[in-house]
Amino acid sequence: MEPRPLVGVIACRRTVEGHPAHMVTDKYVSALRDVGLQPVMIPVWEDMDSAADIDAMQALLSRLDGLLLTGSYSNMHPSRYGESLAPENTYEDRARDAAALQWVPLALTLGMPLLGICRGFQELNVAFGGSLHQAVQQVPGLMDHREPKGDQDAQFAPSHDISIVAGGQLAALYDVPEARVNSLHQQGIARLGEGLRVEALAPDGLVEAVSVSTASSFALAVQWHPEWKTREHPLYLAILEGFADACRDKAAHGE
Repeated sequence: MEPRPLVGVIACRRTVEGHPAHMVTDKYVSALRDVGLQPVMIPVWEDMDSAADIDAMQALLSRLDGLLLTGSYSNMHPSRYGESLAPENTYEDRARDAAALQWVPLALTLGMPLLGICRGFQELNVAFGGSLHQAVQQVPGLMDHREPKGDQDAQFAPSHDISIVAGGQLAALYDVPEARVNSLHQQGIARLGEGLRVEALAPDGLVEAVSVSTASSFALAVQWHPEWKTREHPLYLAILEGFADACRDKAAHGE
């Protein structure tokens, strides 16, 4: 049996039972395992920008076959895109901010397949010089994209349509021009990062998916959560399987 490709999964910094912890919620690693990948959690620290840390991270990423930037309850600190903290922006994870902004360019330089989900989608945009709405529901003309009240099944249920842009990476994975996706985010793209390509839009015009136009491999990020009950939603499965195929190709060819 061929070994599973190794996919680095960014951790979040949380307090668990009173102690600082590095953690990843199960749905992300289980979704990767379900499409034949082997997840490897990578811890994060705020002071990851020294030359030694960057060299160490590049050495680690070079041993992996893909990188997943997960969703999270936390948001990127707006100082990362030159803005002040809005009152609605109440959860932060500065260690993860620092890690993501170092890892994205390193992964792309190494030609690694990259998938961003929700917070990871926003991290990719900021890494390319973009900015975020800190409270989409406060922006005139935009919908409230936050999850409804209720249990997880209610929160992760399909919530609104998206239109998929023809000719892009997402359209190549899923050849239907529209789909219905879940929506569990308060933040969203305000200014699109330079070098990113819009792959899907919500009915209100908010960007819902992007790709990296110059990437040598799979480099896609989505605002919704395709890791939730992936096999019940053809679009979600197409995204995860497309990422898995790219990781297998990286593992097989080493580049």
